[in-house]
Amino acid sequence: VRDLAVQPRDNDLVLATHGRGIWIIDDITPLRALTPDLLKQDVAFVSARAVQQRIEGAGGWANGDAVFVGDNPPDAAVINYYQRERHLFGKMKLEVLDSSGRVIDELPASKRPGLNRVTWTMRAKPPRVPPAAQVAGSAIRGPRLVPGAYTVRLTKAGKVSETKLTVGLDRRAKFSDADRKAQFDAAMHVHGLFGAESALMDRIVALRKTLSQTGAALPEGDPLRKNISDFDGKVDAVRKKIVATTEGGAITGEERLREHTDQLYGAILSYEGKPGGYQIAYIDSLKRELDDVTKEFEQLLAHDLPALNESLKTKGQQPIEPPPAKVSADDATHGSAGVVGANTSLPADFHVSL
Repeated sequence: VRDLAVQPRDNDLVLATHGRGIWIIDDITPLRALTPDLLKQDVAFVSARAVQQRIEGAGGWANGDAVFVGDNPPDAAVINYYQRERHLFGKMKLEVLDSSGRVIDELPASKRPGLNRVTWTMRAKPPRVPPAAQVAGSAIRGPRLVPGAYTVRLTKAGKVSETKLTVGLDRRAKFSDADRKAQFDAAMHVHGLFGAESALMDRIVALRKTLSQTGAALPEGDPLRKNISDFDGKVDAVRKKIVATTEGGAITGEERLREHTDQLYGAILSYEGKPGGYQIAYIDSLKRELDDVTKEFEQLLAHDLPALNESLKTKGQQPIEPPPAKVSADDATHGSAGVVGANTSLPADFHVSL
């Protein structure tokens, strides 16, 4: 090592070697915070530099084999804590809470002694997507949470420790915190739309499973089998309005409500600033389309299913119970938009000024 220097803004330790390059140890703030009093504690959070969301651009190129380069800074928040001894007994968990005190994420907690570093993606959970013949590529990740105040809670064998975590906007960003919130709120509404589609698909799949079991229990040649098959065909026609069903690989060209939702979700996530007015209008358009499909399914349950059940009763068979309307797990979504219900439309005041 030829020389050492500390970068004043980010507290990175920079090491210059004798003609062999420069090495950077990111953020030595936690090392400086290891005071004698802190080292006596069983467990304690250790201060670090301020967390800043790092919004990276897409793109890049292949460097070939055996290229030696350093890693880019993580686009996640780094959480540091110290343990005097290795954790052996009792449960240990690390949670992140929003400003209202609601748990929004649980992280794998390292149990090693000494200084531990855990990264948090600062993203909401990915949406639950209805199964289909195509891959919903945009829905594999959740929206990036908005900058603001969060709490990190460490539970170690019943003992709770907490620290505040303030997340700042990327200093290179050309948009404001308000723009980020508008983007996040829009993404979470599409996130909730995915959940509503999944909840409806659950009902359709459950009903078709019951129809299949009921039909299989009837004797061969029973005319009631055709009645069940005809009703199942109507239910499946509703399913085909929600998701792509053409098999043949990840790309078939078929697009339905789910695929359009995925395209909109990906478009909103691709830019962290204020979404376009047409994107906001498209959210409501897809919501109305889902409402129409849901009404069509409810009509089948209200009119066609009772007639089928009457036929089943005449044969001494148990009637088919209509699948209840249920709330998707995605209705309790994270973030500043609050709870985005699967059965709620966009609020009247939800808009982005242009």
